Amino acid sequence: MIEARHLRVLRAVAGTGSFSAAARELGCTQPAVSQQMKALEQSAGTPLLIRTGREMRLTQAGEALVRHAAGILAGLTAAEEEVAAIAGLRAGRVRLVSFPSGSSTLVPTALAAMRAAHPGTRISLVEAEPPRSVEMLREGDCDVALAFRYGGDGDGRGSAAEWEDLVVRPLLTDRLVGLVPEGHRLAGAGRVGMAELADEPWIAGCPRCRRHLVEVCEGAGFTPRIDFATDDYPAVVGLVGAGLGVAVLPELAVESVRAKGVSTLVVEPAVEREVVALTLPDLARVPAVAATVAELERAATR
Repeated sequence: MIEARHLRVLRAVAGTGSFSAAARELGCTQPAVSQQMKALEQSAGTPLLIRTGREMRLTQAGEALVRHAAGILAGLTAAEEEVAAIAGLRAGRVRLVSFPSGSSTLVPTALAAMRAAHPGTRISLVEAEPPRSVEMLREGDCDVALAFRYGGDGDGRGSAAEWEDLVVRPLLTDRLVGLVPEGHRLAGAGRVGMAELADEPWIAGCPRCRRHLVEVCEGAGFTPRIDFATDDYPAVVGLVGAGLGVAVLPELAVESVRAKGVSTLVVEPAVEREVVALTLPDLARVPAVAATVAELERAATR
């Protein structure tokens, strides 16, 4: 295998015409230059220099290698500089995927902080709900996934098994709140038990949220009558505000929507979801990815 350090020595010998002059240029000893040239010729499998007295002349193979060495060494230098820039957060790219209410609450603060601290790092954002966002992470379509999980998701062990191959950074606990029209009989109650909403028409959210709503309602002793279902949180709020039903939404979602014509209620018993940042173990060691996750953590505490 031809090594870059050997190519540098070859170029120095070709440029100066002798081992001793090359040694002075490289700041090493003449025997060291001789040893490296010998190693390079062994790797190449053919002589590269013709020694005539104190002068050195390149063979045809040596001339070819010197000709290619310039481009090889220039490319390697550029690669080293680019890697150093990425490692030092002077450059780099992070692909972030987030669920919508996270995109409108946590993500803007985190990305603004990243741009201020590391302007050379480019961050892109696309939206997807879990489990699709987690699939995108595993498929290599993103570097960080902002996701959530409800207690009791999956196989009875929550999402621990679902995410066991990932680096999971908890960000916050997002409590679900009840939404009823302003003129509803419970609008001024402040708190509501799920069982009190048993006879109401329901407006449900994303598929995972919808499944969890059914589980919570069944735990309270009833099956909800879902009249409308939409992944769009503003649409949920609008439908409730129009008097078409009731809903429960995460606080992050309510925070991200201008809630007109609705009253919010504390749901009892508490229904919560955990909001997390996910990445792969190898990606977690990439400085730009680690910095992005750290800024998401800071955004969650504000």
